[in-house]
Amino acid sequence: MPGKGEFGRIRDYLAPLALDGAFDLTDDAATINPEPGHELVITTDTVVEGVHYIGDEQPEQIASKLLRVNLSDLAAMGASPRAYTLNMTLPGDVTDAWVRAFCQGLADQQRDFGIGLLGGDSVSSPGPATLSATLCGEVPVGQAIRREGASPGDYIFVSGTIGDGALGLLAAKGELAVIDEFEATLLAERYRTPEPRIALGLALRGNATAGADISDGLLADIGHIVDVSNVGAIVEFAKVPLSSAGEFALKAEPMLWKNVVTGGDDYELVFTGPENLVEKIKSSGVPITCIGRIVSGDGVQLVNEQKKSLPIDIGGYRHN
Repeated sequence: MPGKGEFGRIRDYLAPLALDGAFDLTDDAATINPEPGHELVITTDTVVEGVHYIGDEQPEQIASKLLRVNLSDLAAMGASPRAYTLNMTLPGDVTDAWVRAFCQGLADQQRDFGIGLLGGDSVSSPGPATLSATLCGEVPVGQAIRREGASPGDYIFVSGTIGDGALGLLAAKGELAVIDEFEATLLAERYRTPEPRIALGLALRGNATAGADISDGLLADIGHIVDVSNVGAIVEFAKVPLSSAGEFALKAEPMLWKNVVTGGDDYELVFTGPENLVEKIKSSGVPITCIGRIVSGDGVQLVNEQKKSLPIDIGGYRHN
């Protein structure tokens, strides 16, 4: 039985996801207007089969991760999510059932985060599946949280727990034999389904001096902040918050500490501000931990409990 083809898939699976300004995906482009006194925040990310996801995930999981990694970028800038566009480059053997399940995953995320589809493109390719989403959010004029803005004396904070993404990738690939199946499943789920910190990002507006999401790795993303802010940072490893599964993994294999601070895919937020910042943002309901200080100078220094430097390559994930 022949498949629906490109236009049949758009009509049956994607058009029901469209916002009003997308005109049921029947036009060449869409319209979107920010609320008065707001400006648009735009971000885009691509996930490639075999690079950003393993390939054995359910289509719904892939759709979820695609939108959530973009939502994390909006959260880092304090933006409220509005809409997205979608580009799909799919191998010829992808079935209508796969596309239908993928679009159901999109629908689930739209419901959870209050966004809708504006349009995009769909093409066939002999290569791996390549999926790109561009998200639009909005923020009051002049209140977007930037990487630039950290100053000596600021404290460095992170949300949630760190290292679960990198450890979860190992677990998902069956390369983390040091922990039991239950803990491995928890970590793999953190890798496959990150939690964008939208509420926290909104609470940080007007309170944080700088911020970023942790996609390339904790130290690398702190490095992005200090580079553009022309400052340095001291991070205390002992204060980096770990999940119970992460703690278990490090007790079994201590050298995994390097994966914790350099691995990507956590999609937590790292941000700077005054010591009392936690009190100002507690309404977000997200656990916050202070892990270091912004100092004069440059670069990021990781220290142990004795304040001695831990030599490590902080380069993080590179999009080669």
